[in-house]
Amino acid sequence: MVRIALDPTPFHHDYALLDFPDVVARLGYEHMQLTPHLDFTPFFRYPKANDGLVAALKKRSADAGVSIPALLPVQRVSSPDEQLRQTAVKNFNRVIDLCVELGVPVINTEFSGRPELQEESEAAFYRSMDELLPRIEREGLRLNFDPHPDDFVEDGLEAWRVLRGLNSKHVGFVYVASHTFHYGDRAETLLPEVGDSLGAVYAADTFDHHRSHGLRYISNPPGNAARIHQHLAIGDGDVDFAGLFSILKGTGYLAREDALIVSNVFAEDERADEVSRYQLQTLRELVAGASD
Repeated sequence: MVRIALDPTPFHHDYALLDFPDVVARLGYEHMQLTPHLDFTPFFRYPKANDGLVAALKKRSADAGVSIPALLPVQRVSSPDEQLRQTAVKNFNRVIDLCVELGVPVINTEFSGRPELQEESEAAFYRSMDELLPRIEREGLRLNFDPHPDDFVEDGLEAWRVLRGLNSKHVGFVYVASHTFHYGDRAETLLPEVGDSLGAVYAADTFDHHRSHGLRYISNPPGNAARIHQHLAIGDGDVDFAGLFSILKGTGYLAREDALIVSNVFAEDERADEVSRYQLQTLRELVAGASD
């Protein structure tokens, strides 16, 4: 059965880390993907959780009836700056420790390189994987990557090629719906190509920045390298969610026991409760209504 998890980022400003399981349960979810948080795994920095905090989070989650199927850390594992890359590997090893202690089987993350240094970033990525992947495999974990806008690889198919080159069943792809148009708007061909290596799907909407002959957004100065996208509630943007879920059913993803869909709307913090409940209901309807 498909697991639908909540990304609690919209609640970071109003609740403490240990309150997240109760918030998630109150909103009707049974699962939570833990994303970067100052008290646990902050962006690009060394994790701040000790054994006591891990034990407390584990207990609060169990008491609330909420599982943590995945962690989402973001570290500069593809940085062409060798010192930053080595620091990221050290930080990531601590993330692996936390996964093992929490009993979390999946790490969903980003490449975190630089698009203006594509070749150097790809080489750095493979160096980091040479160091991290043996441990990931030894611990029995799954490591999935999202080619995030403003990374050294943004196109979905090219990202899959990079991951496929690792030749490991422990490595997979994160499909983020709100990155659809940066991926190349190619779900119909990309997801069958990825196949069983699809590790997670994130559900939020976005506008197609290619529309209106490239003038959907105007960013100054003209020609700058800014990457613009949103994480809107489903239905508020241009993503074809009915089509996406039909593809997910056709590839067999929705029938997998380990299938994970994460609601990650970041544009509606002021009504996060309402939107989180709406997302859960909408995702359940999309799963139920999906057709081959």
